[in-house]
Amino acid sequence: MFSENANKLFQEVIEKYHIINSVDQPFSNVYNKDSNLIEHLLYRKCWIDTVQWHYEDIIRDPQIDPVAALKLKRQIDASNQDRTDMVEYIDSYFLEKYKTVIAKPDATINTESPAWGIDRLSILALKIYHMNEEATRENASTSHRESCQKKLQILLEQRVDLSTAIDTLLEDISKGDKYMKVYKQMKMYNDDELNPVLRSQK
Repeated sequence: MFSENANKLFQEVIEKYHIINSVDQPFSNVYNKDSNLIEHLLYRKCWIDTVQWHYEDIIRDPQIDPVAALKLKRQIDASNQDRTDMVEYIDSYFLEKYKTVIAKPDATINTESPAWGIDRLSILALKIYHMNEEATRENASTSHRESCQKKLQILLEQRVDLSTAIDTLLEDISKGDKYMKVYKQMKMYNDDELNPVLRSQK
């Protein structure tokens, strides 16, 4: 199933990141976009999510230098835009894959596109990785580890449910029971024509 392969790939990305464990490390995609396009897109997507996860940790340091915090905020903004772009690329992949499917007369649309479900799955993989770290951290208290172990079990159950939902959606689209309709995100705060603060600087 699609989600099984996606979950394995996300785990691969997260483990690869943590070898060096630095937001400044170089990125290289191990999947060729011409021969393994969806894997290429998923790998890049999860890497963006993983770096941003650690950006969010760093910026919450109460001792962070204000200048460094502002620079990091800009990096987070750029990362969010990259994340949104990757979601749209992934949805474009599925639109192309299922372009010949004729939707049934009673076909319905889902509340979110396949790629936004996959976006949640990627974030969930990060939650599971880091919650497992906390549940097994030797210098943490027993109560902390037990609490995190309970949360980890819930996250693992959530991954099963979300994976099933994504696989079901893709199957329904392939059979014409559901149809895709993708809206561009049209974010306004990065656009110097739509953000009044940016527009005033022109």
